[in-house]
Amino acid sequence: MVTEFVVAGVPIAKSRPRFVKRGNFVQTYTPEKTVNYESLVRLSYAQYSGIKFIGAIRAEIQAYFPIPKSVSKKKRLAMMCNAERYIKKPDNDNIAKAILDALNGIAYDDDSQVTELLITKAYSDKPRAEIKLIGLDEVDFTALMNPPIDD
Repeated sequence: MVTEFVVAGVPIAKSRPRFVKRGNFVQTYTPEKTVNYESLVRLSYAQYSGIKFIGAIRAEIQAYFPIPKSVSKKKRLAMMCNAERYIKKPDNDNIAKAILDALNGIAYDDDSQVTELLITKAYSDKPRAEIKLIGLDEVDFTALMNPPIDD
């Protein structure tokens, strides 16, 4: 089973939880930017697919970031052709964490089901994240029930 979807806009990394001390209590909260991006990921997934995966999953994430307006035409072309790679923040692992955590309970029960992960970053005129989820535990039960007969 395979499903693909696109999250429009600049990919956002998962931010660390914030702590606020109120009297004798310490309250934690997730920054609003992260909460908003995770909501966008869930909404995008719901629009493209309603599949819920069971078992192991391979996730492929391609994160596209905007090309700075100040670059030359030559450098812009290099960025569009992936000859100039995106090596700035956010880190790949934090991008994946935001996306995979957002899909908990929707695309799968828990992101621990993701056993294979590929993340790439690149430049584009259209910032976005393209996500592909591939179920790895698919079994063809018809082949098991009707094994080939050797003569």
